[in-house]
Amino acid sequence: MLSQKVRYTIRALQHLADHYGKGLVHLDEIASAQNIPPKFLTVILSEMARAGLVHSQRGKDGGYALGLAPVDIRYGDIVRITSGSLALVPCASRYAYEKCKNCLAEDECRLRALMLKVRDETAVILDEITLADPIAPVAAFEGAMVD
Repeated sequence: MLSQKVRYTIRALQHLADHYGKGLVHLDEIASAQNIPPKFLTVILSEMARAGLVHSQRGKDGGYALGLAPVDIRYGDIVRITSGSLALVPCASRYAYEKCKNCLAEDECRLRALMLKVRDETAVILDEITLADPIAPVAAFEGAMVD
């Protein structure tokens, strides 16, 4: 599962992509429209600014804008910057690899082999789609269990 931080980051960047080329967007507007706590949003946007994905300007007329064109920001990069990995288990991460604790030897672990396939297919999808690509919302699953 994506962490709440990753989900907030994606929604904030999608909001900025929707306003790309139209000037700066105030933090309060993003927070309200995307239902993100303002203090957490400030932290997220600061991290994205350090990564070069967001430009910020302080002051009364300040706000945020994408630092790159939406076509140049891939969802895979957003997830990697925010969480460090696309993998569901640490031993399947290509960039944040860690040996699993209490596991089998890696050359014997079928779970790791499966998770490597999942990670690689996830990367293919998330690295092909950019903030410029249209993504239509999908209705809730009928009969879905609510947590």
